[in-house]
Amino acid sequence: MVGSPRFGDIEEVTALLKGAGYLATPAIAGTVYLGDRLAKPILVEGPAGTGKTELARSVASMTGTRLIRLQCYEGLDEAKALYEWDYRKQLLHLQARGDGVDEGDLFAERFLLARPLLEAIRADDPVVLLVDEVDRLDVETEALLLEVLSDYQVSIPELGTVTARQVPLVFLTSNSSRDLSEALKRRCLYLFLDYPTQEREKEIVLSRVPGLSERLADQLTRVVRSLRGLDLKKRPSVSETLDWARTLLLLGADGIDPRVLQETLQVLLKYQSDIATATGSLGELAP
Repeated sequence: MVGSPRFGDIEEVTALLKGAGYLATPAIAGTVYLGDRLAKPILVEGPAGTGKTELARSVASMTGTRLIRLQCYEGLDEAKALYEWDYRKQLLHLQARGDGVDEGDLFAERFLLARPLLEAIRADDPVVLLVDEVDRLDVETEALLLEVLSDYQVSIPELGTVTARQVPLVFLTSNSSRDLSEALKRRCLYLFLDYPTQEREKEIVLSRVPGLSERLADQLTRVVRSLRGLDLKKRPSVSETLDWARTLLLLGADGIDPRVLQETLQVLLKYQSDIATATGSLGELAP
């Protein structure tokens, strides 16, 4: 099942993503293009904070389409991912109609509560479906997800099979906390997002933080790159780099020295043990 293409070529994807504030590498733009043309889900893996979720948001923004998000967690079941029946309304309907209600009337469309997967399948307009942190799912729920994404259809015993009216552009993100099934991986295109190079992160910072000097952007991205090389419990994400850039701009800093770094480390690092580790290397970290 292949829908109408959203993009003309990879260069168009790159330009549209840039317009949405996302600086894409050729690999990123190429995978998004192929995911659209081949009607395949895109599995995006990599460390936390490397822009996996933001990629799906940016694609929805640049195409002007609705983003439907399924946030995964351990214990997520079919009722929260796919659909469930509104038992309260069914009960009220049963009480109002008395003995004149049959089972078919109780399981009518108006009593169905669509959750993200079914909502994306039934949407009349093109949508972007984000299945966030899919590695948190139980194996059983992962199998359900695979079934839905294989044919873009859902079987509801009381109503029959619901087939997609359009093919959603699907992004699955994973922090690699567990191995996903081979079956799910075979169904998807694969994209790995690592922390950006220092030059690319500098470009991201300059595009997202107006008023920041190129010199300060260069210094702070060098520091962040050095911090990621330390033995930390949580490395700074790109979003935390941007927060730090805004912080330095707000404080009027025109450069980074050990004092400025020590006073603002809490913006980048979120564990006291990591702050202590970085504090012990202030002289080496400050440019």
